Amino acid sequence: MESVGNERPWPIDRERRPYGVRVVLPKRTYVLPWAQFLYAEGAPDTVRAVFSMHDVVVTGCGLEALLADFAAQVVTVLQMLPRAEHFAPAPGPRVVAVEVRRMEERGFS
Repeated sequence: MESVGNERPWPIDRERRPYGVRVVLPKRTYVLPWAQFLYAEGAPDTVRAVFSMHDVVVTGCGLEALLADFAAQVVTVLQMLPRAEHFAPAPGPRVVAVEVRRMEERGFS
């Protein structure tokens, strides 16, 4: 596994394809399998990754690299910054918030 230090605040694994991404939130952890990954979209300040039953919304800055890493399915862990680091100036990409939204089942009429 490769932790890219100052370049990216999320670990990636380019040596072998990870089976899933672990999303660590303050009160809950999700493990979402890459087999259920549908697509990702975003901008430098927000990235949305869509899995079959969950949306993962990441906000921060410089997130173009995260979008590319989602496309390559190499992200292993996503985690929010500790509260003390939210306002500290730092160069490069930053993940400020991560939210996991469960998709509601929709009936067909």
